[in-house]
Amino acid sequence: MKEIGEQHISEPGLVVLDITATDEDTLRLAVAQLEEHWAMSGPALVRRVPSRPGVTSRVYADIRRTGAQGG
Repeated sequence: MKEIGEQHISEPGLVVLDITATDEDTLRLAVAQLEEHWAMSGPALVRRVPSRPGVTSRVYADIRRTGAQGG
């Protein structure tokens, strides 16, 4: 994955989340749940890393703004 740049965390409330799950369905469900609470970067690109279990993804969030359910 690319390095986290200053633009990703340039102010309070911006976060970068690296999520690892057993499978793609679980990972996508976790991201969907987070999207209901926070403004997110959108669907996550799922990656498999050799020698590591499961799948991983990076998403960007603005926890100052509400997501889909927050209105």
